[in-house]
Amino acid sequence: MTPTARRLSWVLVGVGGTAFVLLAWWLVPWDPVPGGPVEPVRAEDYFSAEHIARAEQYSQWARTWSYSSLAVSILVACYLGFSRRGRAWAQRAPGPWWVQVVVLVAFVELTRRVVTLPFGIAFEEHRRDYGLSTRSWGGYAADVVRNEVLGIVVASLALLVVIGLARRLPRAWPAVAGLLVAAMVVLGSFVYPVVVEPAFNSFEPLEDGPLRQGIVELAAKEDVEIGDVLVADASRRTSTLNAYVSGFGASRRVVLYDTLVEDLPVDQALSVVAHELAHAKNDDVLVGTTLGAAGSVVGVGLLALCLGWGARRGVGSAAVVPLALALVAVGGLLASPVQNGISRQVETRADVEALRATGDAGAFVAMQVRLSERSLSDMTPPRLTEWLFSSHPNTPRRLALGQKCVSGSQP
Repeated sequence: MTPTARRLSWVLVGVGGTAFVLLAWWLVPWDPVPGGPVEPVRAEDYFSAEHIARAEQYSQWARTWSYSSLAVSILVACYLGFSRRGRAWAQRAPGPWWVQVVVLVAFVELTRRVVTLPFGIAFEEHRRDYGLSTRSWGGYAADVVRNEVLGIVVASLALLVVIGLARRLPRAWPAVAGLLVAAMVVLGSFVYPVVVEPAFNSFEPLEDGPLRQGIVELAAKEDVEIGDVLVADASRRTSTLNAYVSGFGASRRVVLYDTLVEDLPVDQALSVVAHELAHAKNDDVLVGTTLGAAGSVVGVGLLALCLGWGARRGVGSAAVVPLALALVAVGGLLASPVQNGISRQVETRADVEALRATGDAGAFVAMQVRLSERSLSDMTPPRLTEWLFSSHPNTPRRLALGQKCVSGSQP
């Protein structure tokens, strides 16, 4: 790496980090609950001892399989990226440099997938045993293939940009790569609902009826333009209940699982939708995308510095691909507490605004109980794993928020 490229990398880290901190301070609701955070309720007040024990047993093994898979996946990436043998394999990739990039990305990602597949199969079997997974093994295999293809395509595109620029612009490539990768984050978030989601689910407009009418009225009351509300055929994969907002601007959509539409009373379903409308009203997807773009600038700067120190054949060589993927894997794990901590604040604000919009705390509480029962949510997850990996507040905290309203203290 040239001295100029190294300086630009440090500039990227500084500018991107400053932008991320300022944007997070400005856009993230750090105190979303009026009156301050609520204390979690006792799970025993809402759930039977039998259900709590069953949920804890399910969650314990779910964490075992998923965290073991994550650990092995990162270890494999680090072995391929940092070891002498991994570097030797990378240097034997065939074809021109751009073919080598794709080949090496596919090699690393497929190796990680094959090594962790036993954990994935065990987790899927575990979900089946508890009635959470409804898909066939053929459907599971198809989802694995689709996810793997998506991961290879995204990683290949990003690394083709980084390595191609390093070859053409040896001095300025970190700055240009940082801007382009940030633009890719924004573009990916925009097109995801219309390009990626249809590969995994089929969508139909929500049929006319009390639920659709209630959603239209709620959206009008909250002054949220939602276009159409879609129903995903999630029941062919899972028995859990869920809804989400994806995309922004013209690609924004509110999606309900068909399990939620069919199995929740209208008042409880509207409480879920009010939560999602709060995300739309506050442009939470766009906020997350903006923070992700700023974070990607920091990531490219750090990646450039690490590659400059650790790449023996230069950053412009495709042989750096395994090292880059290992650094990204480790960096993603280290960034997860920040990402999930922000997400929990945003989700809490959406709960608060859903309660205000519907004015029906009873339906909110009943809905949280029902969702937790169907997904076997752990009532008291270990604090470390919650800090690292939980994107939503746990059920006792969300119930406490609803109970605050039931008792007459409106958030």
